[in-house]
Amino acid sequence: MSTRARILEVAAELVAASPDGDISTRAVCEAAQVGAPALYRHFGDKEGLLSAVVDHGYDAYLATKRERGASTDPVEDLRNGWDSHIEFALRNPNLYRLMNSPAMRTPPAAALESHRILTRDLERAAEQGKLRVTPELAAQMIMSANTGVALMLVSRPATFSDDSVRTRVRDAVHAAVFTPDARVAEPVEAEVPSAAVRLRALLNRSKGSGLSAAESVLMNEWLDRVSNAAQGDGKS
Repeated sequence: MSTRARILEVAAELVAASPDGDISTRAVCEAAQVGAPALYRHFGDKEGLLSAVVDHGYDAYLATKRERGASTDPVEDLRNGWDSHIEFALRNPNLYRLMNSPAMRTPPAAALESHRILTRDLERAAEQGKLRVTPELAAQMIMSANTGVALMLVSRPATFSDDSVRTRVRDAVHAAVFTPDARVAEPVEAEVPSAAVRLRALLNRSKGSGLSAAESVLMNEWLDRVSNAAQGDGKS
C-alpha cells in the first residue's frame, strides 16, 4: 500500500470513529506511522486531507450511479436516488456531516459529481415533458431538501424520529418539481411552464434549432422566465 493510500485509509477510520467527526493531523500521522511532511506533501493541508477522505468514502456510492444505465423513467431513477442518498448518510454519519460542513471551503469533488448526476437525470425528465421548472432549478431544490433531511436525520435523530419524514419531504419536493401523472389532466397554468421547460431542454440538445448563438441565449432566458414563474408570483 502506498504512503498516500495508508494515510487516507487511517484518516477515514479516525473520522468514522470520532465522536464529532473531527480529527487532528497529528493523530493521523501517528496512526499511519508517517511524519507530518509526508501528509502535507500528499494532501497539502488538513482541509485537503479531509476533502480526499470524503471523496474516498463517497466513491463507492457514486460508482453505483456512474455504472447505472439510464432507465426509461427518470422520475423513478430520481426517487431511488433520493432514497439511496439518505441511506448513505445514515450509514456514514460523520463522513456525511464532513462532506456538508461549512468549514470545507472547497466542495469535495464527490459533491460536485453527485450534483452533475442529479442534473443529468433531471434533463432527461425535462426532455420527456415531466418537469415544471428548469433542470438547474429542480436540481437545487432537490439537492438542498435531500441534504437537509439527511443532515437532520444524522445530526438530530431524537428530534427527527419519524422515519416517514424522508419520504414525505421527498414526495412534497417532487410534487413541486415534476408534472402530475400523464393520466391526470393538467390545468393550463401548469401546462405552460412544463412545456417551456421541455422546449428549452430539447432546443439545448438539438444541433439544428435554426437560432444564432445570441438568439439561443435570449430564447433560454425567455423560457427560463416562463418555467420559473410557476414557483413564484409570476413576476420576473
